[in-house]
Amino acid sequence: MDKEAKEAPAFIHQMPQYRRPEDMEWEMGRFKNKTKFLFHTRPEAPTEPNAGFLRYEPGAGFRLHRHDFAQVWYVVDGEFRMGGKPFGPGTVVFHPDPHVEEELTTETGGTIFFVQYQGPTTGSRPVYEGRMNIKGGVPELTEQDLEH
Repeated sequence: MDKEAKEAPAFIHQMPQYRRPEDMEWEMGRFKNKTKFLFHTRPEAPTEPNAGFLRYEPGAGFRLHRHDFAQVWYVVDGEFRMGGKPFGPGTVVFHPDPHVEEELTTETGGTIFFVQYQGPTTGSRPVYEGRMNIKGGVPELTEQDLEH
């Protein structure tokens, strides 16, 4: 065995995790939507992404805002206007880090599958416990909500 192989860090390979959306309840979101977090970044699982579904009611959406993490969306159903352009089922959206999310609206309602992960450029993580999966009533939006 060569010297580099002896000095390489030992990694413990972890087993995959499986989630079924139908086994989970919808939780209240911030923008007239509901969420199902299948996976969620937290201190004990720092490499786990935020991943799940966002279901928007007709007429729902959000204003232009920014994030320091990266994410990918997949439009499952419904029609959405993002940045003033129409997009429907099968659309994949990539947001690098840092990024700006353009205004999103929907007249039909619809569902988006999302994966948010630590930005390789900024190092920022998408920790959202209690922000996208809100317990209780939906709080009023603040400028902070739209800045992060």
